Amino acid sequence: MTIDSAVLDRFAAIVGERHALRDPDAIAPYVTEPRGLFAGVTPLVLRPGTVEEVSRIMALASQTGTPIVPQGGGTGLVGGQMPDATGGEIVLSLARLNRIREIDVGSNTATVEAGVVLQTLQEAAAEKDRLFPLSLGSQGSCQIGGNLSSNAGGVGALAYGTARDLCLGVEVVLPTGEVFDDLRKLKKDNTGYDLKDLFVGGEGTLGVITAAVVKLFPMPKGRELAWAALGSPEDALGFFEMANDKAGSGLTAFELIERTPLAFTLAHIPGSVDPLSEAHPWYVMLEISSGRSADDAKALMEEVLTTAFEAALVADAAIAQNEAQAGAFRHLRESMSEAQRPEGGSIKHDISVPVAKIPDFIRRAGAAAQEVAPGCRPVCFGHMGDGNLHYNITQPVGADKLSYLALYRPMNDAVHAIVRELGGSFSAEHGIGRMKREELIATQPAIATELMRRIKSALDPTGIMNPGKVI
Repeated sequence: MTIDSAVLDRFAAIVGERHALRDPDAIAPYVTEPRGLFAGVTPLVLRPGTVEEVSRIMALASQTGTPIVPQGGGTGLVGGQMPDATGGEIVLSLARLNRIREIDVGSNTATVEAGVVLQTLQEAAAEKDRLFPLSLGSQGSCQIGGNLSSNAGGVGALAYGTARDLCLGVEVVLPTGEVFDDLRKLKKDNTGYDLKDLFVGGEGTLGVITAAVVKLFPMPKGRELAWAALGSPEDALGFFEMANDKAGSGLTAFELIERTPLAFTLAHIPGSVDPLSEAHPWYVMLEISSGRSADDAKALMEEVLTTAFEAALVADAAIAQNEAQAGAFRHLRESMSEAQRPEGGSIKHDISVPVAKIPDFIRRAGAAAQEVAPGCRPVCFGHMGDGNLHYNITQPVGADKLSYLALYRPMNDAVHAIVRELGGSFSAEHGIGRMKREELIATQPAIATELMRRIKSALDPTGIMNPGKVI
């Protein structure tokens, strides 16, 4: 399918030629995604600057039957932001809708447009002594609209929840061009269906999120970050249960890290330094926050670690002595995806299981991976506190990359079968997009698929919203 040039001209006229990209070099960044797995082609990238322009674009798309692919910062990992390879879909970039409309300290909310970069919102909130706790490795480039559309998780989900939990209201342009304005700041509202949750996590398949009201929190008075060494995932589970009991809501991060991803990071990320003097099989990076004082956070961290040492759960630990060292610890964790690339092919899994099942999953998944690709190297790290692990499997040393990546489906099938047996999910925070669409349909209850199709048909009867994604 191709789009008639006259139709393209009509779309371009809405935003003006300056913001209607047709040159292949200008388009290239919008059809490139981080893993290079999904080819994308588009004749036109539209960069509207107002909600009214988005509305006019969608009205014209509905009238002409033109597929639209909404796009934020382009950091998604499952192809949800990518057009297909036919050249028959238009990319709609929300990057220019980047105003922070309001920070309401009294209500602890921020009203922001979809193109606001996550880190920009974090910094604007901090200037008002408020915390926006969504924290991702891509926060310097990902955008709020994409965060909401994919229901992003990240390090802070343990204490504060996912993007869905942080969203109070949305502004959405429907496929018809109608604007659904639900920018409310209410924490309690029982007036019928919660319509915003159709669009949060909907990956742009039902409408275009153009703005949102999100929750803010008082900035913690004290934060302590520590890097602890452990012998096994079972020790990590015991450590988490103990830390959670002692710190409660003050435990704001609990990241499980195997030695392999740390070793890759130390080898391939310049400036990386091992936080501890000796190598250990497993690590935890934990954060404790206090709303009372810095001394309170420090005392609680010391109590947690002392108890863990006495219980023989932790073999060694280092508490960050200043913000620079805390930043170095975080950088180690955030660099682990990038550090895998020099090691060759990597087969990815973004899974969640009940927290108590994590040791069982790691043991069984490791055995299953070796059956599929003997000599492969599991690279396990992630948000243990909320049951979400990034279980990536790097090719055996010296293996042919393309031959190894040909095992992507059987490896996914083997790992995801264990996830299902443990009552988990094969997509914890990255979404479905193009990558996991067929698996979703094949594995979820038939009635769930049918209900999703009914919703899609009701809101997008002509099928122009991000086709080929999710459902």
